[in-house]
Amino acid sequence: MAKYQELADAIIAGDNVKSKDITQKLVDGGTSAIEILNEGLVPGMDVVGAKFKANEMYIPEVLIAARAMHAAMDIIKPMLSEAGAEMKGIIVLGTVQGDLHDIGKNLVGMMLEGGGFTVVDVGVDVPSEKFVEEVKKSNAKIVGLSALLTTTMPVMKDVIGALKADSATKDVKVMVGGAPLTQEYADSIGASGYAPDASSAVDLAKELMA
Repeated sequence: MAKYQELADAIIAGDNVKSKDITQKLVDGGTSAIEILNEGLVPGMDVVGAKFKANEMYIPEVLIAARAMHAAMDIIKPMLSEAGAEMKGIIVLGTVQGDLHDIGKNLVGMMLEGGGFTVVDVGVDVPSEKFVEEVKKSNAKIVGLSALLTTTMPVMKDVIGALKADSATKDVKVMVGGAPLTQEYADSIGASGYAPDASSAVDLAKELMA
């Protein structure tokens, strides 16, 4: 529908004033928050993700698009929680202990939110027990681990071990990512999946939820 297309286009263009404006008009006109999310925001971020994968958009543009998505989300978030809207699922996201890099993690978080997931961002330099604790608290089904240093990659295995060792978190799926990582490495530490970039992370999360 044209009204949703306009919202999706504002997201793709990274126009946060317009995305906020259109969202407010839709809300005032009685459109439900979940419909705005599923028909406008998610399709917009899907295009951003596809363009990013195809090298037609770069990180700065993706961040600007994500900012436009957040401007719209700020309006509908309270309505979504009031309506108990069925989001795609909860994901705990963090950079492992010893690693302070967060640009990739933040980008993945924004893309996941744009894809309809609820993201619990636990920050950087996060110890294994903190991941376990947050999964229990939020009832997340997926944990996303990020590492940018080769020296902190082995910590991912420790986090996976800690999650598996606790009966309350043993079934949670773990996806990993970061510049030095590979699919082979993800397999070797027992991760449920590996994503080479932010838009692949959204696709992977959808697969793991299914």
